[in-house]
Amino acid sequence: MSSEAFHTVGGELHVEDVPLAAIAARHGTPCYVYSRAALTDAYREFDQAFADMPHLVCYAMKANPALAILDLFARLGSGFDIVSGGELARVIAAGGDPRRVVFSGVGKSDDEMEAALRAGILCFNVESESELAHLGAVATRLGLRAPVSFRVNPDVDPRTHPYIATGLKESKFGVAFEAAPRLYREASTMPAIDVRGIDMHIGSQITELAPYREAVAKLLALVDALAADGIALSHVDVGGGLGVRYRDETPVAIADYAAAIRALMTGRRERLLLEPGRRLVANAGVLIARVRVLKRSGARNFAVVDAAMNDLIRPSLYDAWHSVQPVRASSGDALAYDIVGPVCESGDFLALDRRLPLAEGDLVAIGSAGAYAMSMSSNYNARPRAAEVLVDGRDVHLIRRRESYADLIAHESRLP
Repeated sequence: MSSEAFHTVGGELHVEDVPLAAIAARHGTPCYVYSRAALTDAYREFDQAFADMPHLVCYAMKANPALAILDLFARLGSGFDIVSGGELARVIAAGGDPRRVVFSGVGKSDDEMEAALRAGILCFNVESESELAHLGAVATRLGLRAPVSFRVNPDVDPRTHPYIATGLKESKFGVAFEAAPRLYREASTMPAIDVRGIDMHIGSQITELAPYREAVAKLLALVDALAADGIALSHVDVGGGLGVRYRDETPVAIADYAAAIRALMTGRRERLLLEPGRRLVANAGVLIARVRVLKRSGARNFAVVDAAMNDLIRPSLYDAWHSVQPVRASSGDALAYDIVGPVCESGDFLALDRRLPLAEGDLVAIGSAGAYAMSMSSNYNARPRAAEVLVDGRDVHLIRRRESYADLIAHESRLP
């Protein structure tokens, strides 16, 4: 699998000290399984890489907003990068400190701004001139000052999937690099706005250092230009986006990433903020599923499992690759299978052309499912969302129960 927390003992796949088959027997399938040790190790490696400089790690919780995971990271000292009022509510419910929250997102509503201001968040990452005006008006009405930074697009190509490249000038995110000085000057004159910092996020699943070096260098040059104009910033937020290994990628080592950032930040007065998401959780989780049907259609073999695109949409949406491994060793002959789900869509696949020894009723583990799996799941085809469990050594904690059919209709009503 994707992490040392997932390993084989006696031909059977385990998470920490627990067989995955035992989890499936107790909690059913499909089921997301996370390792506390893997989550903890990933956070500590990232945080400690910057231990010699003032910094705050703000977990980008859109990757996985499970309350138990937020609770774990909050206990480890994490801040949070949020993109909605709902995410702020989850941080608070999980025991997170709003004073360690940065609020990103291109479409913040006035109600979301008000909730964040009342909660006392660290900073709004402002993404448009219109947002600045709305935020100023909301803060004025409440008699508060809104702490802000601007999310600035450095127009650097992150060389990743186009759907997750976010720092180019044609992106919907952030403000144009050239417009930033004017916006900072405008913000600095607004009584209800407190200019705090600057922010960027160039994309996700980035596996090279060069885009970060170029983007951070441009950002710091802008910080210096603003200082010369009398606008001194207290923090620099370099975003997130570090890639992970799904198949054969060579992710940037955390130590190398930290060294590159440190080389650019050495001697500066600004506090460093970072927004890792995928890098902290992706390889700390798997999705277990059971083979329902094996069938042959034309020249292709299909393994129909009980997980589907509503549980893991990344293969359909991004053509993403996730490992698939039998939970228990099989002596059967391996064949090339397309691993598909029961959803009524031709795009409902989890993996294509995987050579595996399978029989109906077998369990499979789909790797790297800790990020953008449950967080992007849905009830398409009226499918209840899966259970989530977190393993801590020999202990298995159910952190989200499986939805029931009653849950699916609980918020609806028939016509009178």
